[in-house]
Amino acid sequence: MDLVTPFTPLPAALGGALIGTAAVLLLGLNGRVAGVSGIYGGLLPGRAGDIAWRLAFLAGLPAGAALANGWLGGAPTPLPTSPALLVASGALVGYGTTLARGCTSGHGVCGLARLSGRSLAAVATFLATGVLTVTLMRHALGAAP
Repeated sequence: MDLVTPFTPLPAALGGALIGTAAVLLLGLNGRVAGVSGIYGGLLPGRAGDIAWRLAFLAGLPAGAALANGWLGGAPTPLPTSPALLVASGALVGYGTTLARGCTSGHGVCGLARLSGRSLAAVATFLATGVLTVTLMRHALGAAP
């Protein structure tokens, strides 16, 4: 299965602009950082008046992807692995975001834009870990891309 997709600069730039706009609006209008793991995690101890915007934000993630996919005419992407492995991977990501006190969206999009030193260290760690993981998987374990 070929998981490499061609680079499409216009949709990529548009997506980046939309993410940045959403992050600025959420911070400016609601005083909240657009970190997906923090928004999701905030549902668990939910406070009155704090749940609706979190649910709307989270529902907008797959809805926006579906709309963009339909608008751009893309084909559905097949799952690259088993659903059980995806669930386990998601649990590990959740644990990692707890350790890092934020996720790639919170640190990478919002934290770096606010010139946060902690976010710079977190993003550098995310990237280094990703490079190391791919290198080990492809070269040491012989996994296909």
